[in-house]
Amino acid sequence: MNSAVQYSKFKELEEKWQRRWEESKIFDAEIEGKEKFFLTVPYPYTSGPLHIGHGRTYTLGDIIARFKRLQGYTVLFPMAFHVTGTPILAIADSIAKGEEEVVERYKDYVSIYEDAARVEEIVTSFSNAENVADFFAERISDDFKRMGYSIDWRRKFNTTEPMYNRFIEWQFKKLYDKGVIKKGRYPITYSIEDDSAVGEDDIEGGDTDKVAIIEHTTLKFRLCDDDAYLIAATLRPETIFGVTNLWVNPDAGYVKVKAGNELWIVSREAAEKLGYQREDAEVLEEIEGEDLVGKDAEEPVAGREIPIFPASFVDEDVGTGVVYSVPAHAPYDYMGLEDLRRREGIEIEPIKIIEIEGYDLPAKEICERMVIESQEDERLEEATQIVYKDEFYRGVMNDQCGNFAGIKIAAIKDEVKVWLKEKNAADVFYETSRKAVTRGGGKVIVAVLQDQWFIDYTPQWWKDVGHKLVDQMTFYPEKYKGYMHDIIDWLAFRPCARKRGLGTRFPFEKEWIIESLSDSTIYMAMYTIAHLLRHVPVDVLNEQFFDYVFLGTGSAEELAEELHIDLDVLNRIKDEFEYWYPNDLRHTAPPHLSNHLVFFLMHHAAIFPESKWPKAITLNELMIREGRKMSKSKGNVIPLANVSELYGVDLYRLYCAINADFATVVNWREQDTEALRRRFNALITVFEESTGADALHEDEFTHTDRWLLSRFYRRLRESIEWFEGFRIREAGINLVFNLMNDIRYYEKRESVERRRRIVRNILEDLLIVLSPIVPHICEELWHTFHDTFISIQTLPAIKEALIDEPVEREEDYLVSLVNDVQEILKVARLTPRKIYLYTAGIETEQWKWEIFKALKDVPDKDKIKAALRIRKDTSTVDFVKLVLKSNRVYFELNEERILERERGYLTKEFGCEIGINEEYDPRGKKRFALPLKPAIYVE
Repeated sequence: MNSAVQYSKFKELEEKWQRRWEESKIFDAEIEGKEKFFLTVPYPYTSGPLHIGHGRTYTLGDIIARFKRLQGYTVLFPMAFHVTGTPILAIADSIAKGEEEVVERYKDYVSIYEDAARVEEIVTSFSNAENVADFFAERISDDFKRMGYSIDWRRKFNTTEPMYNRFIEWQFKKLYDKGVIKKGRYPITYSIEDDSAVGEDDIEGGDTDKVAIIEHTTLKFRLCDDDAYLIAATLRPETIFGVTNLWVNPDAGYVKVKAGNELWIVSREAAEKLGYQREDAEVLEEIEGEDLVGKDAEEPVAGREIPIFPASFVDEDVGTGVVYSVPAHAPYDYMGLEDLRRREGIEIEPIKIIEIEGYDLPAKEICERMVIESQEDERLEEATQIVYKDEFYRGVMNDQCGNFAGIKIAAIKDEVKVWLKEKNAADVFYETSRKAVTRGGGKVIVAVLQDQWFIDYTPQWWKDVGHKLVDQMTFYPEKYKGYMHDIIDWLAFRPCARKRGLGTRFPFEKEWIIESLSDSTIYMAMYTIAHLLRHVPVDVLNEQFFDYVFLGTGSAEELAEELHIDLDVLNRIKDEFEYWYPNDLRHTAPPHLSNHLVFFLMHHAAIFPESKWPKAITLNELMIREGRKMSKSKGNVIPLANVSELYGVDLYRLYCAINADFATVVNWREQDTEALRRRFNALITVFEESTGADALHEDEFTHTDRWLLSRFYRRLRESIEWFEGFRIREAGINLVFNLMNDIRYYEKRESVERRRRIVRNILEDLLIVLSPIVPHICEELWHTFHDTFISIQTLPAIKEALIDEPVEREEDYLVSLVNDVQEILKVARLTPRKIYLYTAGIETEQWKWEIFKALKDVPDKDKIKAALRIRKDTSTVDFVKLVLKSNRVYFELNEERILERERGYLTKEFGCEIGINEEYDPRGKKRFALPLKPAIYVE
């Protein structure tokens, strides 16, 4: 079958079963008299189409949900849509203004789903933010259905719906009652263009490439011919003792700023940032960078005069645009001075301030070691990190540092910074951890706002319950549990409201809007009741309502009467929450650890009783394509909507499942998908060829039949255990690759026709356990035998009676023997006339089996001594050494019986006569026979 026909066949098959699943409502989760499992994944942000990288997390979530159904759980796997924040609003504004880049991008997005004739009309409608959200929410829903996700769609909502607003208001009232919603002066990431605070979801790439707020220490260098200070920002104020000069960019623009009672000189860009961080910052005049070059300034510790030099590496939009130079310890500074020396003959002697074993002048020596010869060399960053790391862990401040001499760099912390501030030689400047823009393209800076609303995560009671919750949870991969404890420890303040964007009005000051991460922390609770709230007036959803439903406070009868709601309706809503909560598993990705996930845990710990705390978190790493991060600018994005057409959904799901474990990044490579397609198609062919075959009856089973059945049920048992432990890759490889190898081997040992029959014996059990990964093809094949859905079956019983270790060991023995003979024939380049096999069971070699058995429980160090007690001979010592070298484990096996049984197979395999334990032994090979490893002679 050619590829085009195959794609068409699979696409039709996928659509068929997706339609029938939806029509039959088999994934609509209802309260049942059995154990439940409530699984959630992040709701997608509806500002554009999702791609295959996003699909990895949702696909693994669905695989888990489907497996849990097979285990007999009543599974709730819901979905909603994230709309709040500024990104969608920014998109609408850009389209309303006719910004060409944004308009063209959204034409591309819409064309994924719509005919060309409708694209412009739809994009024009995106000037209304609601239309953006609605369009992509609907299309993402369709994408998820096309991926075969087993979602209960009755429970969907979006985060701007009135019922959700009421729910978020309730959440913030609970946090306010706990005393953790506060108002004050606080540094935040801020969009100059939007004049609003922004969070991770608002910043371009902010979900995967975090933008943190970094506090710099600014040091004041007084100009020798002026009352103004050049202001240099640093993260290592302890290095001030080694300053030799200042760097400015001669091509940059600088300004003189009045800051309190002082005059500061910083870059234009830094002055703009200062204006958002200090109320007393006022720009007085502009200065060209080249006009500062050649001047002198006083360093703030000892008052030494130091020169101001030009440097191209100074970025006027990082820090203050002024850098102080410590050439003994900073490779950039050292190479800057080296370039200056070579160009202008200026000699500056570095000042060493940190003693570190293995270095004299660290910056000089690392540059020489790496053969860095210019300040333009990109490897200077690597050199800097090496020196800083060595100094941090092994460095000690020397006598040049006055009262700080003898202190380890790792222990210095804030002592120097505090001392400099007390001398009025230092101040504070906030900067983003990287240059950033909003999703609308506006510059992001750090602003310090008065009267900013924030959540205070510092109370010890809150950290204590947060740690308690984490201790009780399962994390996979397990390393993230430790990470989460660390995150809780450093979590401090989080701005939770801004003046612009979509979302819920802040209940305590209505002109503010709750920001998009703060409103998405406990929304899992809404899934349990969203479908029922559709039938309840929004006005009913007040604080008392949610207190009763989620916390169990108050009287149902009194509340129903007060709110004019039917008591049965109220109790059903309460029952739904009680049945489904807590969230048994949250499946997501590591970039969410330090924001969404920690808020998810902390808010649950603060608001809900312990019985409603989340139970487990699993995380999968991201997906890249052909070794590169996926992005539209690189042109390497594959929309999720195109998966069915390009690859087939089941193939994509299989790739996500087995290409890498949760802790490893998946690399989507076209050649790998083609290789997997061939193997997957071969497996499907094996299945299809067995659907019409008659299964073998037990009284027909041969040794090889029993071997395959034993291998299958052993692999089935292993795979179920791996599924339970979220080791989906191992389970998938075991069921697809390893089992297929077993089947191919079986066919080689037996025949194609017999393979069809024996596979029919295991086919239904295999289809059930594979169905979480590749549900469409499994559903299709299942329906050749049954009218029920495979998606709602239960796991097959492990037929322990068919797991036959002796049978498997006999076959392993035979495989090992065949490999040994093949190796001899290959090395010796022989075409055999006859192959002689000699086992250790023959009369002259039986002592080997006796010793082998006697030593099975003896420690290795005592084996030779124990063997000599049985048989005193040098050949005994040689034998034991060979056994130890081979790591051979004792088990009972009648080698001669097996070889006699398989004489016909061996004759066929090697195309010659096989002799077994014959007297003929011209080369004396018999003496080399070991238990489980026959000696071999080839003629």
